[in-house]
Amino acid sequence: MAVQLTRRGALSLLLFLTPAVTPTWYAGSGYYPDESYNEVYAEEVPQAPALDYRVPRWCYTLNIQDGEATCYSPRGGNYHSSLGTRCELSCDRGFRLIGRRSVQCLPSRRWSGTAYCRQMRCHALPFITSGTYTCTSGVLLDSRCDYSCASGYHLEGDRSRICMEDGRWSGGEPVCVDIDPPKIRCPHSREKMAEPEKLTARVYWDPPLVKDSADGTITRVTLRGPEPGSHFPEGEHVVRYTAYDRAYNRASCKFIVKVQVRRCPTLKPPQHGYLTCTSAGDNYGATCEYHCDGGYERQGTPSRVCQSSRQWSGSPPICAPMKINVNVNSAAGLLDQFYEKRRLLIISAPDPSNRYYKMQISMLQQSICGLDLRHVTIIELVGQPPQEVGRIREQQLSASIIEELRQFQRLTRSYFNMVLIDKQGIDRERYMEPVTPEEIFTFIDDYLLSNQELTQRRMQRDICE
Repeated sequence: MAVQLTRRGALSLLLFLTPAVTPTWYAGSGYYPDESYNEVYAEEVPQAPALDYRVPRWCYTLNIQDGEATCYSPRGGNYHSSLGTRCELSCDRGFRLIGRRSVQCLPSRRWSGTAYCRQMRCHALPFITSGTYTCTSGVLLDSRCDYSCASGYHLEGDRSRICMEDGRWSGGEPVCVDIDPPKIRCPHSREKMAEPEKLTARVYWDPPLVKDSADGTITRVTLRGPEPGSHFPEGEHVVRYTAYDRAYNRASCKFIVKVQVRRCPTLKPPQHGYLTCTSAGDNYGATCEYHCDGGYERQGTPSRVCQSSRQWSGSPPICAPMKINVNVNSAAGLLDQFYEKRRLLIISAPDPSNRYYKMQISMLQQSICGLDLRHVTIIELVGQPPQEVGRIREQQLSASIIEELRQFQRLTRSYFNMVLIDKQGIDRERYMEPVTPEEIFTFIDDYLLSNQELTQRRMQRDICE
């Protein structure tokens, strides 16, 4: 049997169905069965509008209340809502933009986003105890709120606050206080001298006298500063007490604690030496000990003490060049004189005309200051027995001492060789060829200097320039 389908929308279909056949419905296909008429209807798919950049009003005209839309169209300045137009949104002063800052006219005849201008507001100011405030424009931008207190109270803090662009009020919240504070009296100011070898003094005092002029009740007393019995450093210190009554009225008082430190004139380190001092180095009771650089010996008082009269005890010692005794019985006796005082650079050569020997001595003679700055003493062992020569500066060594030094330090007479020995008598570096003084100095500075020597080197960095 043939069934004629009626037109629904824009589409009609003719289907041949038998009475025993039931139309099939596929969910989501866009077709809907009608059992009473044995008809099937097709849902029409809407057609997309044809794109036309020439239409002046493709999208609706943008109007943003309390703001402005600045638009840029591909068709020029006279087109403000044509297809492809991009608009930048902004708000007037006192308003904040909520939404998209930039939108574009889409082919769907809609803008790519929405936005609106919300009026900027500050939060409502809380009321203050025993006071009030009045505002020019409520909680709106630039509104000014002026505070005032009830009769008998005094305003402390900001008298006015203004609603700012960031949504906050300027300044801080003031308070209204009773104009009749309690009565408070602090102890008298005092002065103390620091104890020997200390830069502080322990100071005691009695608590302040406090009385309330109203109901006689003092709720609390606060201290701003150290507690009684504390150690105060040198200088003036303000100690402040504040008393509060039941109505939160307050009154403050203060006194000064002055601590003095007896000081002696600053000591100068000896030439070719340095000082180590206790405490601050110049205060009453401080002790300063004199030390000499390697190769120098202290002559005089080893230490001095700063006395209560602000003068140093004793007189300053001097650092004199150490005296080397070459008339000893063994090489060990010779080396012991340099222990923890000087480093040794022992040079050995087969004869005085040796090319390496002459080159090395020539370079070292031009760097005497740098060697002395690093506490280095040169020992030369030159030649063959019986004409062999050993010397420390101008002092000659005996043949037995020369032989012991060679054996002890394993120095051969066959060729040029050299050894660097630290202040503890340890062999630290050997050289088979001449080296520049700079190489020797770098090795010593990097590996052999003590902390005290490093400090001295920084202070004397340019002394040999």
